[in-house]
Amino acid sequence: MGTNSAARAFIGSFTTAGGHGITAAAVDEETGALTPLGASAAVTNPSFLAPSPDGTVLYAVGESAHGTAAAFDISGALPRRLGEPVLVGGAGPTHLALAAGHLVTANYDSGSVTVLPVRPDGSLGPAASVLEHRGSGPDPDRQQGPHAHQVLADPSGRWVVSVDLGSDCVRVCELAPDTGALRPHSETALRPGSGPRHLAFHPGGRYAYVLNELAPTLAVCRWDAGAGAFEPLGERPVVEDGASGEAYPSEVVVAHDGRFLWAAIRGQDSIAVLALDATGEKPVLVATVDCGGHWPRDLALDPSGRRLYVSNERSGDVTWFDIDAATGIPTPAGSIAAPAASCVVFC
Repeated sequence: MGTNSAARAFIGSFTTAGGHGITAAAVDEETGALTPLGASAAVTNPSFLAPSPDGTVLYAVGESAHGTAAAFDISGALPRRLGEPVLVGGAGPTHLALAAGHLVTANYDSGSVTVLPVRPDGSLGPAASVLEHRGSGPDPDRQQGPHAHQVLADPSGRWVVSVDLGSDCVRVCELAPDTGALRPHSETALRPGSGPRHLAFHPGGRYAYVLNELAPTLAVCRWDAGAGAFEPLGERPVVEDGASGEAYPSEVVVAHDGRFLWAAIRGQDSIAVLALDATGEKPVLVATVDCGGHWPRDLALDPSGRRLYVSNERSGDVTWFDIDAATGIPTPAGSIAAPAASCVVFC
């Protein structure tokens, strides 16, 4: 494994839409090209993946009505499931993250967050706690109730953050390492009807960017890790003035050096490029580029930060881009077929 790239990538996909499950791919360290090695369909709809810190275990949600999560040994050529999938006690888990020795899932359909203990061998134990979100929003079709879409640990590792599309808010919780209990700590209301979907922190740790799905904007928040609280500072557009047609932002990532931010925009089938000032407080839309396919569900930077990978769900491909170091603008560099692709992670 080189110092600037990962040896392998793993692609999640929707098996009920023709996806292969979890596809392992070799990564060319010079070009960033992906070469599929094989796939595992041992879990239904592994739509989002997260590797362990040491890169030996891969975790996946099973996005279905009876939501699950599963662990995979990835020390061999192909993912090998560690034990049976574990029920999360919620419906439609869409995202997961590791925090305080546990795996945490965001369950979209049921509007809840689940904590699963991680055993010494990397496998998962039964759910330790399920925290039900509350609230709704003004959109009658999408916000009848809570819809937890993302969960992640903050940069300090002290807090667990969940982003709720249905109730237009971001919640902060404390996770007890010994019991797996989640204790609500703070809740930040965002603009009603904005539909927050995913959040990314600035590498400096003082700002966070919340990508809104129901309004094509980026909410900028100040983050106080000591207090465990967000302060909304305003919204910035992620589509050009006068852009026509639907626009449903899906994923946001920030450059490792904090100079740029990228957002995937479904409907527009584009990647928004935003430049960040020295503090990270004032992102500015500088360009939009074609995503190389249809319905970009996920974006991922490779470990070097020099390439951006896009999972185009409806066109069934993963396309990668070289990033211009001076402008942040991605240039298409290659693509592979990946039916119903939903995410890419590197190990």
